Amino acid sequence: MRQISLREFRTRGSKVLEAVPQGETILLSGQRGPAYFLVPVLGDVAMEDRELRRAMAKASLRESWLHAKASGLDQMNDEGIEQEIKQLRRLRKRRKTR
Repeated sequence: MRQISLREFRTRGSKVLEAVPQGETILLSGQRGPAYFLVPVLGDVAMEDRELRRAMAKASLRESWLHAKASGLDQMNDEGIEQEIKQLRRLRKRRKTR
C-alpha cells in the first residue's frame, strides 16, 4: 500500500494515480496522520461496496465508543440506559406539546 500526502494528491492527483500499480490501495495522510483510503473498484463491485460499508460502520462504532468513554457513558448498566431513554422520550414529548 502506498502512502501519499493529501497535499500531493490535491496538486498532482491524476499523476499520483497513474504511478500506482492497478488494484493497489492508497493511504492518504495529512499533517495529523492517516486520513483516507483510496480503494480501487475491481471485480465484484457489490461485494467491495459491502466491505467498504462494513469498514465505515466499524469506524463509526469506534468513534461512538470513544465519545461514550470520554463522557463516562461506557460505564452505564442496563438500568441507567433505560433511565436515559425515558428522560429523552419525556423531553421530546414536552417539545412536541409546546
